[in-house]
Amino acid sequence: MNLLDVNAVDFAYRSDKAVLQQVSFAVEAGASLGIVGESGSGKTTLLRLLLGLSQPSAGSIALNGARVDTRDAGFMRSYRRQVQAVFQDPYSSLDPRRNVFDIIAEPLRSLRVAGNHEDMVGAALDSVGLPQDSLRRYPHQFSGGQRQRIAIARAIVARPQLLLADEAVSALDLTTRVRIVALLQTLAQHMTLVFVSHDLGVVAALCRDIVVLERGRIVEAGRTQDVLGRPKHPYTQALLASVPRMPEGLMP
Repeated sequence: MNLLDVNAVDFAYRSDKAVLQQVSFAVEAGASLGIVGESGSGKTTLLRLLLGLSQPSAGSIALNGARVDTRDAGFMRSYRRQVQAVFQDPYSSLDPRRNVFDIIAEPLRSLRVAGNHEDMVGAALDSVGLPQDSLRRYPHQFSGGQRQRIAIARAIVARPQLLLADEAVSALDLTTRVRIVALLQTLAQHMTLVFVSHDLGVVAALCRDIVVLERGRIVEAGRTQDVLGRPKHPYTQALLASVPRMPEGLMP
């Protein structure tokens, strides 16, 4: 069964030219999907629609068969419990005035999640590999990779069905990026993941399936190994050709 269905979605900002046109794809429960494309391809707009921050101009988005309607406050409260996100910059996504416990617990409070919040926060912190003594510390006391782990803990604490990651490793150094990708690989075994990125290497490591966006349209989609191994569309071929390669003299 599909967890997420995106059906013929169009979107335009006011009277401007359409940013998304006839975008359709489905994500099975437990699967992982990468959405790739250059700046201006429509990735960020599509993510806003998936988060329920905007309503499509045409078409529909459905979670577990229920159509997303941003005007329905009750539905959106339930939707936001089931769909959480991790963003690009761990430095700006955490409130510097709040300690780690309050940051991670915030979705539990705002979404009115029942249960022992201290236990839930502790379990989320364990899931991202941070010690329990982190809870009373503040964001400035952590490295960039640790801050992203805190952001991930906040996203998973309410046990969402779908985790959206928006360029979630691009602001990190290479070593930290590898560690966060490994963490997301582990988490993806227990929830559905949609990873929005321009980094084809990270998408190849994380995602079973891939959607390639060019100027608001899907130009290629399928299994990641098939699309990246044998790209059919010129745009996908160009994306692959633009991936930096290590000079031969530096190869091991």
